[in-house]
Amino acid sequence: MQTRTREYPKHIPHRGCLEIIPYSAKLQHEALCNFRHYNCPYAGVECPVTGDIPLLVTHRRAGHNVEMRPSCTFKYRFVKPNPYAVENATWMLEVLHCFDRYFCLHFEAFRLGGTPVYMAFVRFMGDEADARNYSYSLEVGPRGNKRSWQGTPRSIRDSPRAVCDSVKRGN
Repeated sequence: MQTRTREYPKHIPHRGCLEIIPYSAKLQHEALCNFRHYNCPYAGVECPVTGDIPLLVTHRRAGHNVEMRPSCTFKYRFVKPNPYAVENATWMLEVLHCFDRYFCLHFEAFRLGGTPVYMAFVRFMGDEADARNYSYSLEVGPRGNKRSWQGTPRSIRDSPRAVCDSVKRGN
């Protein structure tokens, strides 16, 4: 028996999975395949749009009016007169385009027990393995009293809720 492989001409980009699997493994494969569509990473609302990264970037600009920064650094001013008055809130502040990739800055405010918590993290518009190739640093606070931390972006495959819940659990 001879096995056939698909060959694509070099001038036609390939945009799909070529893995051959038994039908019984189809659903399991689709749940993990790197070619599956992404959910819209817009935080704070349930958006039904799914697609590849270029489609989601276009959708975020047109559908959610999210600002796009063509840079790896930016300054954002968030002023809250009473930082102890926290309502559960989620914001997607910015989308950054750097290193020819897209990153989303996510911000969330919530109470953990009775303590107000403000959390910011970066999400990578791509898969988990690619996200691990990058790192970020955030600096927050007024002049003379800044806090900074570093991290690895989370993939947009991880929902903001999953990221926040993992922090609440201490993972």
